[in-house]
This record gives sequence, C-alpha cells and structure tokens, in this order.
Amino acid sequence: MQQYRPAGFRILPPVVKNLLIINTLLFLATLALRKYNIDLINILGLHYPGASGFRIYQFFTYMFMHGGWAHIIFNMFALWMFGNVIENVWGGKKFLVFYILTGLGSGVVYIFWIHLHLRANIDMLNAIISHPTVQGIETYFQHYRFRINPLSTTLTQHSINLFNQHVDMLANGTADPSVIQQIINFLSTYKAEMLNQMVVIGASGAIFGLLLAFGFMFPNTLIYLYFAIPIKAKWFVIGYGLIELFEGISNRPGDNVAHFAHVGGLMVGLLIIWYWKKKGHLFGPDM
Repeated sequence: MQQYRPAGFRILPPVVKNLLIINTLLFLATLALRKYNIDLINILGLHYPGASGFRIYQFFTYMFMHGGWAHIIFNMFALWMFGNVIENVWGGKKFLVFYILTGLGSGVVYIFWIHLHLRANIDMLNAIISHPTVQGIETYFQHYRFRINPLSTTLTQHSINLFNQHVDMLANGTADPSVIQQIINFLSTYKAEMLNQMVVIGASGAIFGLLLAFGFMFPNTLIYLYFAIPIKAKWFVIGYGLIELFEGISNRPGDNVAHFAHVGGLMVGLLIIWYWKKKGHLFGPDM
C-alpha cells in the first residue's frame, strides 16, 4: 500500500491551505475579540448538550477553535505534515470529507464520554435540588467539586458564603421556605456553570483521524519523534492511540486535554478507512 504515489504532488494542497488559514484567522480573532469581552471559544466551542451554552452548530465549529499558541501551532504543523500527503493522494473533496467526519465524530465520542462521566454527578445534584438536605449537600461536595471561574458574575465568593450560611440554617432547623429556595437557586446556578465549563475545542480529533489514515496507508514510513527518533508510522499510531486511551480513562485531576476526542478521531477514522478499503476506494480521488 505504501508504494502508491499520486500523479502530482503539492507541498501545500488547496484544502490543507484553506484549513490552515481558517484556523489561524479564527485563533487571531479569538485573541482580538477578548479585548471587547467577546468570547469566541464560548460561542463556537463544543459545550455539553445539557448546558445552556450548547448549540448544535458547535459540533462543527469547535474543530476550528484553539486555546493558545502551543495548541494551534502543534495542530497546524500536524495538519500540514500529514494532511499534505493524504490530500495529494485522495484529492481535495475526499480529504475534506474525511477531515470533517473525523472532527464531527471525535466531538460525538467526547460528549458521550463526558455524559458517562457526569451522569452520577448530575443525578445526585438534581436529587438535592429537588429535595435539599444537609446530608445530601455535604455528601455531594465530598464527592464532586469543580473549579469555579474567578470571573464568574453569578458564583462569587459572597454567594458561596451566603450559601454556606443557608446550609447552616438548614442544619439548625431555622431555614424558612425562602432560605430553602435560595439554596435551590444556588445549586441550580452551580449546576449551570459546571455544565458550561465543559467545553472542548481544537482540530485534534480530525488531526488524529489524519494520523490514523497516514499510518494505515503508509505503515512503514518513518516518523521522527522530536525530529530525531525514527519510528514506523504504524507503531507511532498504535502507541499514541493507546497512550490517549490510557490518559482518558485515568482522568487525572488537572488534566484539561480532551483525550477521548483524540481517541474518537482515531476510531471514526478507522471506521472510514475500513469502509473505503472494503469498497476498494482507499487510494485515489474517487469521490
């Protein structure tokens, strides 16, 4: 398979070039609009479907957003490195279909993983909101906490202190219906902010799909880790995929990388590659 060569080769084919331009422009726009308190990441990043900030179009737009210079530089370098080879083999239309499908698929897989991860949390919180008790509140916050945004205008230190006072009143039996309602309001706000913080951005899912395609189509091509250590593409893809799966399952505190979005890109990419190979359409611009 790896002996196939396209009829012509361009270092920067058109779809890869336009993807590089779109991602870069949106990243620069994200930085520029922050001065005007416009958060493009919040608007275009993929929120959890249960969050108030979720919009269906975010399954598409999230893959063009990046959170920092290292994030976009790494992704755009990988897009150029693997994308230019694959687009030259497949042609622009087939390449773009694969890129978008793996990006969409990685978002779906990530949201599914987040749903499984959050389900017990949300169920417990909903039960407390329906019937607040001191024991339920204490048990919940012993098991679940999230990092409160210091710029939040709703969950301030004052509101947190007031909530603690209301819980003390509930424990002492001095909470009237208005106090209980304020406890419910705080927990509802807490839930809304927690869900809205679950935002994934980046082209990484689609990039991992490209990496999978490259490793499958050119398995014995050498990739140089850190520009120095040679490793065959097939082993690089397998190793990287296993690392991402392990990191995703480990779910280490403080790790803000969407590992299951990466795994999702690999999974969806593998399904597409398998289907095209079965149909005899893996190589060449046949779309």
